[in-house]
Amino acid sequence: MVKKVVFLDAETMDLSSLDTSALDNLNADVTLYHQTQMKDVSMRIQSVDAVLVNKVVLRADDLRQAKQLRYIGVTATGMNNIDHDYCQHAGITVQNVEGYGTDSVAQHTLTLALNLATNFVAYQQDVRKQAWSASSHFCLLNHPVIELAGKHAVIVGHGELGKRVEALFKAMGMTVSIAARPGKKGDPRPSLVSLLPHADVISLHCPLTEDTDKLIDADMLSLMKPTAFLINTARGGLIDEEALYHALKNNHIGGAGLDVLSVEPPPVDHILLKEALPNLLVTPHNAWIGNGARQKLLDSAIAHLADFLG
Repeated sequence: MVKKVVFLDAETMDLSSLDTSALDNLNADVTLYHQTQMKDVSMRIQSVDAVLVNKVVLRADDLRQAKQLRYIGVTATGMNNIDHDYCQHAGITVQNVEGYGTDSVAQHTLTLALNLATNFVAYQQDVRKQAWSASSHFCLLNHPVIELAGKHAVIVGHGELGKRVEALFKAMGMTVSIAARPGKKGDPRPSLVSLLPHADVISLHCPLTEDTDKLIDADMLSLMKPTAFLINTARGGLIDEEALYHALKNNHIGGAGLDVLSVEPPPVDHILLKEALPNLLVTPHNAWIGNGARQKLLDSAIAHLADFLG
């Protein structure tokens, strides 16, 4: 009997821009939903054998209705949206994809750091407002610019992505320190607390866990240099956003570049979006969307699913 598969939020992959031959050739009856609301989850998974999902939350109450379900393929690395305890109890395999976005996310991380260091956005706005045309000489020097060469970067999270970012920072001439894993006892690397006062750039690449929830809080921010940049392309929950707002508003740190927020999509009155902070850059969780990264993600997710289907 042909197995039934549903992709609950295929819209997140922009499949029309990818080679979907692996998906098309899958030996299964596949139904694609662009997106799925919470009220529709139970109905859409109740008679399927396998689910592909990116960010739709799969709760125990909904999973209990899926008597045939034996496989959940997550088209991402993070799996916070899955009730793992129930899946383990019910014998449902949960498989994610790791390493697909290393190049794309590392590139985005460096982009955020460079934009902060060069005040790139501010200078672009000046040009659009014709401030350059009105200048009394050949250039504008309205906003400070720093060279990252010779500066000290601290990386939290030293997996494949953290290592790639380390290489990029070093290629820029930066000194790099790797912080001890938060909550890990006996880690010989220096603690984040000890590194923050000496850091010019702090880049987060660790998962969101009980040990890292609001890792960067008011106390941590108070240890940072007033010129330091905070970069987060990992998970929004790593940062206490209210504390960060006040640190940026009062120029207690030099700036922040974020690709993630604690709620996504964020409400229009999100504390970090409700006003234009000149020392804050926010991108819409798109560090991972490089075409090559999404193709690798899709191919890997389908290969995992094909292996499961046998």
